[in-house]
Amino acid sequence: MRVISDLQLHSKYSRAVSPQMMIPFIGLWAKIKGIGLIATGDWTHPLWMREIKANLTEDGSGLLKLKKSDERFTEDGPFFLLESEVSCIYTQGGKGRRVHTLIWSPTIDTCDKINKELTRRGANLLSDGRPIIGLTSIQVAEVVFSIDPKCLIVPAHVWTPWFSMYGSKSGFDSIADCYGEYAKDIFAVETGLSSDPSMNWRIKELDNRSIVSFSDAHSGPKLGREATVFELAELSYQAIRKAIMTPAESVKREAESNNKSNNDSSSLNAKRLTLNANNIAYTLEFYPEEGKYHYTGHRACGVKQDPRETGEKGTVCPVCGKPLTIGVMHRVEELAGRSEADLKLTTREVQGTKVKGIYSDAFPGRPPYIKLVPLQEIIAETIGGAPTAVNVQNEYKKLTNQFSNEFAVLLQISIPDIAKAAGEKIAQAIHKVREGDIVIDPGYDGVFGIVKIWGEEGKKKLSDDKKQLSLL
Repeated sequence: MRVISDLQLHSKYSRAVSPQMMIPFIGLWAKIKGIGLIATGDWTHPLWMREIKANLTEDGSGLLKLKKSDERFTEDGPFFLLESEVSCIYTQGGKGRRVHTLIWSPTIDTCDKINKELTRRGANLLSDGRPIIGLTSIQVAEVVFSIDPKCLIVPAHVWTPWFSMYGSKSGFDSIADCYGEYAKDIFAVETGLSSDPSMNWRIKELDNRSIVSFSDAHSGPKLGREATVFELAELSYQAIRKAIMTPAESVKREAESNNKSNNDSSSLNAKRLTLNANNIAYTLEFYPEEGKYHYTGHRACGVKQDPRETGEKGTVCPVCGKPLTIGVMHRVEELAGRSEADLKLTTREVQGTKVKGIYSDAFPGRPPYIKLVPLQEIIAETIGGAPTAVNVQNEYKKLTNQFSNEFAVLLQISIPDIAKAAGEKIAQAIHKVREGDIVIDPGYDGVFGIVKIWGEEGKKKLSDDKKQLSLL
């Protein structure tokens, strides 16, 4: 079975999060988006854990489902996975460190035990849904794995300058530096909005680790802006864990050894999905340029630099003389053990979708990924107005109601069918996103990048759109 998952989000008890982020609301938005497996978020917070226990019930699979009957929810889900994020702020190696870590747990009992031990060690879990704690990343791993080795720890938004494992401001150069003896138990990293899988494929220590992507949503509409699609023998915590633990490179080697006579990348990738019952099929990605830390820069002075410019001009703001915020792309260049050219990236349609994904011919065992623009943003640029505007919301509801959910519209429904439901212009915009035919002004130093589906030359005449759509 194939399931779209978003396993990183925050509750109303976290800072700068919508007060509507409560369990039923999260479940409803998961249905609207087409997400079959969603995170609980924030189980380290005592009040949120109380709401988890009140609204969800464990079903014996390591996952949870909504207790109360509601015609909007069915036996098919959405299901919930116990996830929380902690912010570790400490000093190591003579440098201040700030690392955000995701913790996934198979049972509420395990969560309660971890919370009790974190509190015993001085963590104020009531302070925030994503608590700031003085423990090191190594100490957090020690607490979690000593209580239940079936838990998973995943470094969150792994390249963000200020709060991540590889962060330029307060991170580390390797997983071993960050997690010490527990590095062997770190089976995956999460890309964050400002990086995509191919950027992470350049890091050699990630060759035997999975690359996952999630939304880190603070509101319902942001759910699924990044997601991971699993191919599973069954929907359970253990199946998810096995999929995460499947080392991409060992799968690649096994695929090659079992398919020596066929060097075709697509065949190797298809073989990968049959070698193990539980796999990552592909990930759904925010365009990394749209992330607010993709390039190096200084927001206050309006200075933005790509990695080449940073290499030439340095990391000091030419306007005010203060240090620039080193962007994710530059940081990847610093730690990369291979170039982008070494990956031999190619594009082709991803199985089960109508969208082109990005593959690596050099590493065919790696799951592909699809870069998307959220449907509300597509509609907003096409018809005018903010994503929250009434006219945009009306079109969004019309499409998601007619075609079941947002991901169905973005990934599976034919362009002619979308055109019949929403008009030629919206259909053409979705087609352009599927083809990657968009323009982005990259983000930097806390400023989100700007997506332009039509570009400066855009606003094509409707007759031109109809000509192209007639070919689809």
